[in-house]
This record gives sequence, structure tokens and C-alpha cells, in this order.
Amino acid sequence: MPHKTNPLSSIKVSGPIPAHLARSVIEETLRSAILDGRIPCGTALRQQDLADLFGVSRMPVREALRQLEAQALLNVVAHKGAVVAPLVQGDAVETYALRILLESEALRLSIPLLDKEDLEAAARHIDDMETEQDYSEIGRLNRLFHMSLYCKAPNRRLLSLIEEGLNEEERFLRFNLEAMGLGKLSQDDHRALLLAVEDRDIERAVKLLAHHLNRGVEVITRYLASPDALNKKTAR
Repeated sequence: MPHKTNPLSSIKVSGPIPAHLARSVIEETLRSAILDGRIPCGTALRQQDLADLFGVSRMPVREALRQLEAQALLNVVAHKGAVVAPLVQGDAVETYALRILLESEALRLSIPLLDKEDLEAAARHIDDMETEQDYSEIGRLNRLFHMSLYCKAPNRRLLSLIEEGLNEEERFLRFNLEAMGLGKLSQDDHRALLLAVEDRDIERAVKLLAHHLNRGVEVITRYLASPDALNKKTAR
């Protein structure tokens, strides 16, 4: 029987971590390892194992795991503790229907408050996605583009919920974008959306956003039902 590799062995900790930085260092380190697949879906993260790895008490570990759970990267499972969440949780159609509601509201609130720097940042993310070859990076840039349009919404709780959905989508795109046959993401939707935002046309922007997200859920739903996706699940 082959020896099973411990996913935590991929994480390298250099030197002692200052107590006041422990929680944030652990959170960011684990977040990166989950997003790039070094810690795969379904992995149980034991507090004591992490405390030993980082050379800290269990308190900052517990706080970091709570933050990752709030970002929808971990689920708390009975008898297993914190477990790395699946790439798509629940029904993709329901997930995107909720995203449309939340992101449309954030876009409405944010558009009147966006400044030149916000719009320039959004345009840069589109340019970068058009030339980027790394699928992991495309997922990250997609998240940054959307958040650059929502960032001025004054409701912080709303933005937190939206970022959970974008984190989930980023992870999914990292591992499935190439297999979905999309190559580089088409940026037509993003450019049309940005143009409406620059024109301060809230109703047109919201309509374009809904169209964009609905197109996304169609592609993802079709892919999840395909033999390629079923084979990936079996392989995992």
C-alpha cells in the first residue's frame, strides 16, 4: 500500500513567528496552500498539527481557521473538525442566483462612489486576463476585477459575503478552467460591464452583470455534468 503524503509537508515555515503576527501568517499560508491545491479538498486540518507546524499555541491557529471558514475555504465537520471545502459547494445554479442578488446590490451602491483609480485598476485586470496563460492567475485576476467594481459599497458585510463566492469561483477556475475548454476567459463581458460603470449607467451595468454571471453558471453546470468533470471527481 503506497505511503500517503501529508499535505502539510508542502508548507515550509521559516523561523519563529512573532506572536502578534501568528494568526495572519497562519491564515495567509493556509489560504495560499488551499487555493493552489497543495492542501486538497476534503483534507482535515487538526489544530494541534498546525500549532506544531507553525510553532505556536492553538489559539492563533483556531482564530486563523475561523477566518478561513468565514471565507468559505473550510467547513466544520462533526468528528473531523475543519475540513477543506469542495470546489463547488451545493447547487451551482443556486450559488450563482445568490451571487447575482448580492453582487448586483454591491454594484448599485459602489458605482456612484468609484473614482478614476478604481476604474483604471479594473481595466488593468482585464488587460492582464487577456494575456495571462496561467489558469490559476486568471482566477485570481477575475476575482480582483469584480471586487474593484464593488469595493466602494459601504456595506462591509455584503462585500464579505461576495468575496466568499468569488473565492469559491477562483478555486474552481484554478483547477477546471483548462479542462472546461475555455482557454482564456472571454473578456467581452468584462469590457462591456466596465464601460457601463464608467458611464455611471447603473441599470445597464446591473443587467450586464446578471448576464455575465448567468453565462458563467451555464458553462459550469454543463461542465460539471460532463465526463471530464466526473473523471476528475473520481480521481480525487
